[in-house]
Amino acid sequence: MRSTARVVVIGGGIAGCSALYHLTQEGWTDVMLLERNELTSGTTWHSAAQVTNFGMNQTMVGLKSHSIKLYKELSEDPEYPINYHHADGGIRLANTQAQMDGYRHFASMARGMDVEFEVIDAKECARRHPLLATDNLVGGLWDPMDGDIDPAQLCQALARRARKAGAEVHRNTPVTALKQQADDSWIVSTPKGDVHAEIIVNACGYRVNEVGAMMGVHHPVASMEHQYFLTEEIPAIKEAGHRMPLIRCPISDYYSRQEKNGLLVGFYEQDCKTWGMDGIDPNFVNALCPDDLERVTDVLEGAMERMPALAEVGIHTVVNGPITYTIDGAPLVGSIPGKRNAFCIIGLRAGLGEGGGHGWLLAQQIVHGESCYDTWCIDPRRFTGHCNVELTALKAIEDYQNEFRFHFPHEHRPAGRPMKTTPLTPILAAEGAEFGVVNGWERMDYINPSRDFTETHGFRFNETFDVIAEEVRAVQNSVGLTEVSGFNRFEMTGTDVHSFLDRMFCGRVTKKAGRVGLGYMLNHHGMVKSEATIANLPDGRVWYGSAAASEWHDMDWLEAHLEDDENVQIRSLTNEHTILVLAGPKARDVLSTVSRGDWSAQAFPWLSVREAFIGIAPAVVMAVSFSGELAYEIHVPNNQLYGAYLALRSAGEDYDLRLFGSRAVESMRLEKGYLHWKAEIQTEFDPFETGLRRFVKMDKDFVGKAALIERQASGVQKHLVTLSLETREAPAHGGASVTNAGQVVGTVTSGDWGHRTGLNLAMAYVSPEHALVGAALDVEVIGMNVPATVIATGPYDPENQRVKA
Repeated sequence: MRSTARVVVIGGGIAGCSALYHLTQEGWTDVMLLERNELTSGTTWHSAAQVTNFGMNQTMVGLKSHSIKLYKELSEDPEYPINYHHADGGIRLANTQAQMDGYRHFASMARGMDVEFEVIDAKECARRHPLLATDNLVGGLWDPMDGDIDPAQLCQALARRARKAGAEVHRNTPVTALKQQADDSWIVSTPKGDVHAEIIVNACGYRVNEVGAMMGVHHPVASMEHQYFLTEEIPAIKEAGHRMPLIRCPISDYYSRQEKNGLLVGFYEQDCKTWGMDGIDPNFVNALCPDDLERVTDVLEGAMERMPALAEVGIHTVVNGPITYTIDGAPLVGSIPGKRNAFCIIGLRAGLGEGGGHGWLLAQQIVHGESCYDTWCIDPRRFTGHCNVELTALKAIEDYQNEFRFHFPHEHRPAGRPMKTTPLTPILAAEGAEFGVVNGWERMDYINPSRDFTETHGFRFNETFDVIAEEVRAVQNSVGLTEVSGFNRFEMTGTDVHSFLDRMFCGRVTKKAGRVGLGYMLNHHGMVKSEATIANLPDGRVWYGSAAASEWHDMDWLEAHLEDDENVQIRSLTNEHTILVLAGPKARDVLSTVSRGDWSAQAFPWLSVREAFIGIAPAVVMAVSFSGELAYEIHVPNNQLYGAYLALRSAGEDYDLRLFGSRAVESMRLEKGYLHWKAEIQTEFDPFETGLRRFVKMDKDFVGKAALIERQASGVQKHLVTLSLETREAPAHGGASVTNAGQVVGTVTSGDWGHRTGLNLAMAYVSPEHALVGAALDVEVIGMNVPATVIATGPYDPENQRVKA
């Protein structure tokens, strides 16, 4: 075994083997995999190994498509073919129209990735799968590329190709310690000796936190026991003359695929069970948990009703083994938060099916700094310090129980809530607030108009439409108040703060005390990395503010670019302060009532910042707006937040002040053309494509400039535009395809009804030839081809008179 390696991958399941192989495909061959036992001896060997194209967003669809293409190639390798049942087809069933709406949306989203799904009715489901009963069945989503693969052969094939490219694979080589050096490299200790590695990758499956502990980190990954069984031979399968399609059923929480002339049937029972919470036996290798079919009786009965043949056949083998889950069910693939030269590829509950794609994207991140897709949906930094063991377990149970039930728009499931709150959370709840969750924070969605009001979640406009309209109307005509919990806030100090920020941002960074500016950071490929407001307080402190979810992401990026000789200190205030937003034409009147000083437009114009008191509560007040109305962000220490809130509510009584939530903000920001991080702002687009040309100053140096110059030579590939849709039935949802003459020419990033303009609005990236104002296009909205027109971005108050009033 070599004593040095550029990358050491720890773990020999599908995650580790895929990462190792794809590193060699990116040109790095000085790489090594260490496995404590034999390859695939953890979860991989007992995987049901289904390979689907279905994903909840385009990144997931893209990485799964890569897996399918790679697995097909491996299966046809004449030197080392593997067993892959490619393109048997698969059906995801539905028994409600709301689920069918979701499938229509996902089909549109996949179409933008050159993946064709088909939405079929109940009769067609039964025709394609003759074992299905159609009782209580509406239809399903057909994936023609669905199939299954031999897990051990797949991993051996990947390891074999990696070895041929120069990689080393060492079995029976457990990692016993990890120590980071002053230059951020790592000493990886094993019984066979130490390896000095530039970079390490945690790919340890259900032992992820054993290795995490060696690095001083905890990963929000928990394991669940999962059971499936293999049936005896079923005559109808033998007689069918073709392989049975795969079935995934959210009605009865089971899946099935053909195994020889029988079925493999797996269950996601409600009475589920976590595994390994109190530690894992070191000798648990190639092992299973005790069978417990009694626990799955309820879902088994449902499976038999859907597939009556199951009631007439014996069980050949029962498998009960651990599989890993994260807090939101999606894997953690990328940089480990707070660590340099450390990556992970963990929490792959559907590892075999999509592991090829995960390893592909991780290898690109390690070698190039970014992948070809924006990978925020699988980024380990999308969760922060609140993700403890107990919360992870609760969310893992919830995700397991809802394995085949996708999240509807604005649906926030109850497990592990409330996790992060402010002093106002119970106060707002008493006012009737309904809450969503942003990075663990409870954030007000809207105010419930009555005790018996309920929302029906789905892809269409619902009962909240008029509720949101009233909140918007209050902000437009009078004054509204909302809380923005969890907003990311860094305090930056030091003599080099502004020169540091000037290097990080692609535009001018305001240095004037008492002023606020908006700016964008690019990655080393010239793509948009982050958006932030920079507020210069009078005493020299700088406040950096960005999206709530970006807390660890932005801190890692800023700290990674600090030079050793730069005098800059960065301290997070995210958990110490909360924002109250006062918005509307009467906002200045309310603010003047509760705070001393001159708040006139002349004394405190748009994009100003000052320290003040709100009643008796100290605050930092910024004249900024995400609604397009006159507005103030009031940043208050959490221990005095309630006092500031009471002062504003009391003063607002004379001005008809109303509470409003984040749904109203979303409607209003689309009317203004304001961008949302990880909706419109993605690493797949540069600032020119994103419509941020005015924020780029090419006469200065900044991170990503060289790459941006290079990109300019090839021209803009996409343009971000605003669309007006001709329907009142449903909004466009992120990922929906934009078409022209039936051909996909773009993708929606976000959409909602604009209550002030009376327009059904969407933002989308489209081909340049379709980006001119007035262009006629179509948007696929839950199966409907809706006519849409490109309009000028920011149709509400385009001259910005209201924010400056």
